[in-house]
Amino acid sequence: MTTSSPKYLQEDNLSEECKKFLSILPKDKGWVGSYIYNYQGFWTPPRFLQGVIAFQQQFQAEDSDIILVTTPKSGTTWLKSLLFALVNRVKHPIFEPNHPLLVINPHVLVPFLEHELYIDGRVPDFSTFTSPKLLATHVPFASLPKSVQHSKTKLVYLCRNPRDTFISMWHFTNNLLLHHNDTNSIEEMFDLFCEGVSLYGPFWNHVLDYWEKSIENPTKILFLMYEEIKKKPKVQLKRLAEFLECLISPEEENSGVVDEILKMCSFENLRNLEVNTNGKFSTGEEYNLFFRKGEIGDWKNYFTTKMSDKLNHTIEEKFQGSGLKFSYV
Repeated sequence: MTTSSPKYLQEDNLSEECKKFLSILPKDKGWVGSYIYNYQGFWTPPRFLQGVIAFQQQFQAEDSDIILVTTPKSGTTWLKSLLFALVNRVKHPIFEPNHPLLVINPHVLVPFLEHELYIDGRVPDFSTFTSPKLLATHVPFASLPKSVQHSKTKLVYLCRNPRDTFISMWHFTNNLLLHHNDTNSIEEMFDLFCEGVSLYGPFWNHVLDYWEKSIENPTKILFLMYEEIKKKPKVQLKRLAEFLECLISPEEENSGVVDEILKMCSFENLRNLEVNTNGKFSTGEEYNLFFRKGEIGDWKNYFTTKMSDKLNHTIEEKFQGSGLKFSYV
């Protein structure tokens, strides 16, 4: 263990107001810090809670905004890169040698509202952003600012099967702890996940709410599934382009634009870029932690039959009648 923890592990830089507020919230064992707190029905670490509240109170959505929404570890980094490349392909032609995605991490190009722009008391200057603004959040629908819910802001939701989501979340949070604090056992964190105590969870509440809202209002929310993008990337990229009203022309398709976007944004390409191999956030999280495997079915390397049965029972119960089915292979 090292003596000084990176900023993302420090828990003593909360405002007095936030500390007082935390004292009245339900809490449980944290995935990264000591505790995780339940706010408006979802679980979040204390430092992010400050960012969530600031986002809720201060952000004013514009109709042209595009916000990517995920539960953590659902393929966020990948979809951020696809979204950026697709929306900015006129300003940044996909074939240009110094395309931003080749030299800048996707999380910088499509920043998180509560984790980046509003964290630690920051006040973002949106006048420096080009239109449409590309932003991201993990916040459940019911807790989004009213200006996001009631404007024409478009939401792109990405869902991943719960088994792979859990394994990725467990690896990611343990890698953040490595060299600084004790890591968490898979058994303990799995039980928490099944109880709904996960980052921005319960998983099922988060997914179901956006799923139902996407059915009610398909011009506002596009619901994508990680596994479907992996299996039919061209089809899903065109769905995304159609939803965002930036259609891919036959000329672009014939000249290889779609193939080049998928190639540039592929997990293998992004993971091996110098910026993502050696770069890190100002708070200390290394970019390479966001690129582990990017596969469907890695859960098979960790799940026991008992674990599969337990999570299956919970998922079947929670998603019964929703029409939403998960792909695990």
